[in-house]
Amino acid sequence: MKLLSIESTCDETAAAVVEDGRQVLSSVIHSQVAEHRTYGGVVPEIASRRHIEHITEVTELALTQGGTTLPEVDAVAVTAAPGLIGAVLVGVSFAKGLALAADKPLVPVHHIRGHVAANYISHPELEPPFLCLIVSGGHSHIVQVEDYTSYRILGRTRDDAAGEAFDKAARSVGLPYPGGVELDRISGRGDPERYPLPTPHTEGRYDFSFSGLKTAVINLAHNAAQKGEALCPEDLAASFCSKVSGILWDKLSAAARDTGAKRIAIAGGVSANSWLRRRAAEGCREAGWELYLPELPLCGDNAAMIGSQGYYELLAGNRAGMELNGRPYMEIDLSF
Repeated sequence: MKLLSIESTCDETAAAVVEDGRQVLSSVIHSQVAEHRTYGGVVPEIASRRHIEHITEVTELALTQGGTTLPEVDAVAVTAAPGLIGAVLVGVSFAKGLALAADKPLVPVHHIRGHVAANYISHPELEPPFLCLIVSGGHSHIVQVEDYTSYRILGRTRDDAAGEAFDKAARSVGLPYPGGVELDRISGRGDPERYPLPTPHTEGRYDFSFSGLKTAVINLAHNAAQKGEALCPEDLAASFCSKVSGILWDKLSAAARDTGAKRIAIAGGVSANSWLRRRAAEGCREAGWELYLPELPLCGDNAAMIGSQGYYELLAGNRAGMELNGRPYMEIDLSF
């Protein structure tokens, strides 16, 4: 079964053709990073306009590279939530038009479920149930993936997401957008013990809080500037990456021990962070757990992961009509 999938929740316009939820026949992404770097972050209005300009060509190229045509695919999947609402609506409106014109089922997909499904592509042997840490620019969750379309939230961020904290910390030391990638890049040359950073505490055992940690880094940079002192960006990057990856792993491993999980997955843009990947690999090896990480190209936003999850949503009977609307917010355990 082949699905044409569309993703446009932030600053990547993406389309893919995925077969049976695991085999990627094509994956095309038009990134807006270079343009948004000028502003230090994503400008929603610009993102929406660029999606409109590129979504047709990206989709046509995905079909061509996938060796198929719109009449030959079995369904059209689209990310319908959560995300920048103007950007989401571009993809939803376009997918609705395709589905209507070709008389194909329209499959709405939750963006974060898509990130989880990236692991199905990288690891064809992976099947639920398993425990998953989802960390991205807008989300930080620990969920039990009970089935392909059934999730139970164990923990979540109570303020900022890990990815946002990375970007803001990077900006404070003069690194360009996307800050998390740049912070990780220079951290390998730094001393993680140079700048002691606080460990935020939360009421929920598996919940996260990154606002105070982000503020601590910003204050550190501001105080140094006011005193005319020089900060070492590499050391601060290493200190921050070490602290955040430690927090994420400590919460995830606690959830794994308490639930008896033996299979652990990580998903989302921050799953590309080298400190988190090393920390998780070491921890799982010591505990005897199986670890599943997406391949690096599948960590960020892409349509292949949406096609993978869309396949399982379609099998579960989750389809939408022309009344489908985009949503800026939606929990992963809810269905459209």
